[in-house]
Formats: sequence, structure tokens, C-alpha cells
Amino acid sequence: MEIVIVEDEKPAARRLQRMLKKLDLEVNTMLHSVKEGIAWFKENPEPNLVFLDIQLSDGISFEIFEKVKINSAVIFTTAYDEYALKAFKLNSVDYLLKPIDVEELENAVNKFRENYQKNNPQIDFNAFRRILETGSKPEYKTRFTIQVGQHLKIISTNEICCFYSENKATYLTTTSGRNYPVDVSLENLEKDLDPGKFFRINRKSILNIDCIEDIISYTNSRLEVKLKAFTEFQLIVSRERVKDFKNWIS
Repeated sequence: MEIVIVEDEKPAARRLQRMLKKLDLEVNTMLHSVKEGIAWFKENPEPNLVFLDIQLSDGISFEIFEKVKINSAVIFTTAYDEYALKAFKLNSVDYLLKPIDVEELENAVNKFRENYQKNNPQIDFNAFRRILETGSKPEYKTRFTIQVGQHLKIISTNEICCFYSENKATYLTTTSGRNYPVDVSLENLEKDLDPGKFFRINRKSILNIDCIEDIISYTNSRLEVKLKAFTEFQLIVSRERVKDFKNWIS
């Protein structure tokens, strides 16, 4: 049986080769770039199975199969997060999340032996490219629902200047200067907010870049940030976050 590994990190490729050997599978060929992959697949019979890393040093590995049509079974090896991988699984293509686990590798190989060799399914690489370009993008919150007395108020993230914690509670401040409590921690907010717009400057504050009015040098190599609508307390970028903050605003 012909097996090919397409992986730009050579140590990772050799490790996978050794793991497969223990499962009585010999890897005859290892390819390390899109360019190398195109050249090899053009000149050689298609293998039975390809272990395919998605992101190679010179591009997306799917580019190989845009140039060369093959019908090999494919098992993806990838560092992509689970939200993208769910789509891969639904399309009956197996995957291994790096670093590759021995048991998961064995399960994927067994799946190949039981199903792929019998059915030889056609792989739609263009569909997977679309998944990466659209479906794999994380979705960030665009609004928050706030309880105000007996009413619910919907506030768009575009209207929020900052989130802050005080007395073990979390609040948001709007562009009009109003403060509202929110029932979520700053830690969870960090995951839900677009990092292009929001940045956590210290243990108790997350700022919206669109609300920054001024940035001033502060003691101990720190920075003070002035927002258009926030007056509760000084907003100081902690020393360990200054470098990342500067990169964020640049």
C-alpha cells in the first residue's frame, strides 16, 4: 500500500512515519511543500492514503489538488481549532489534531481500512477551502442584552467603550457614558470580543479602540489611556501588556 505524508515540519513528518510503522504501515514518501507536492503527484501514481497537513510553508495544501486530480483517501493533520474540524468530519473525511495522539491515529487508520478502501470517496477540496475561508472564522459577539429594571436593553458592541470589573462585578460603559452591569466575567468576555476592536489592558479593564481619545506615558514604563466616555478611574496599561497594546493600536 502506498502512503504519502505531506507535512512542512520535517520532525513532525518523521514522528508520524514512526507512529505509522508501529501500526504496520510503511510510509514511502514524505513531501514538505505545495511545490514539492505538485511535482510529485504529477510524476507518480496516486497513493492509497495521504496524510495531509493543511497549512504548508508555501501555501494551503489544497493547492496541490487544484493542479493534480487524485482520488486518494485523505486524513488531515492539522492544528486548526475544533470549529473548523467539525465541518471536515461531517464531510466524511477524518482528521488528526496536532500533536497527534497514538490512539487517535490508530482509530483514523482503522477507519481508513474499514471504509475508505471499500468506498474510495471523492474529496471536494474546494469545499474545504471554502470552510477555511468562511466557516472557520470565529464569530464574535455583536451585541449584549442588559437588564434595566423590568426592561431588557440591547446594546451593540459598537456602542461600548469598555468593560471593567469593580467590587467583584462586571460593567460596560457605553459611548454616551452610561454604565450597565453584565453577567459575565472579563475572562469570558475576552473570548467573545473581536480582538481587532477590544483589548484587555490590565486585570480589570477591556477597551474598545474606537473610543481611545489619548494615550499618555505613565510611571514604570506603563501607559495611561483616556477614553471619550469613561471617568470611573484611571485606565493604566499594565507593564507586561504594553508591548502587545502598542502592536494592537499600530
